[in-house]
Amino acid sequence: MRHIISLLLENEAGALSRVAGLFSARGYNIESLTVAPTEDPSLSRMTIVTHGTEEIIEQITKQLNKLIDVVKLTDMTEGPHIERELMMVKVRAEGHDREEHKRLCEIFRGRIIDVTDTTYVIELTGDSEKMDAFLDALGEKAILEVVRTGISGIARGKRAMHV
Repeated sequence: MRHIISLLLENEAGALSRVAGLFSARGYNIESLTVAPTEDPSLSRMTIVTHGTEEIIEQITKQLNKLIDVVKLTDMTEGPHIERELMMVKVRAEGHDREEHKRLCEIFRGRIIDVTDTTYVIELTGDSEKMDAFLDALGEKAILEVVRTGISGIARGKRAMHV
């Protein structure tokens, strides 16, 4: 099962490395990882997407909680949450494809952020399923390059990560 684990950790050199090292040392895969400072400059928020059974996820969370840098940990998938990802796609845009790509952008609520004679760069935000559906709709022949940020998530309602 897919899990989104959100961490508050000390914003200091080596913290990211220690978390990633924990995963690699135990043979766990990180599907997506995002990290940035929070409203408190001494803390960073890290969002990790991984797959595993309940036992494996429990093992991961116990090991992460043991790390000195980790201040708080939440498995976002245990409650209602919102997740988003940013994607930029460079596509071939020549002839009738130009209008087709514009139409797809409108359907998926994307934006064309760069235009040349032969290409568009399209920006899209949403959940992973939306990103995948957009790429499928474009088709492999049209896609020149894809950049995805990875998932960021936040709990819905009053639930929040505080120290």
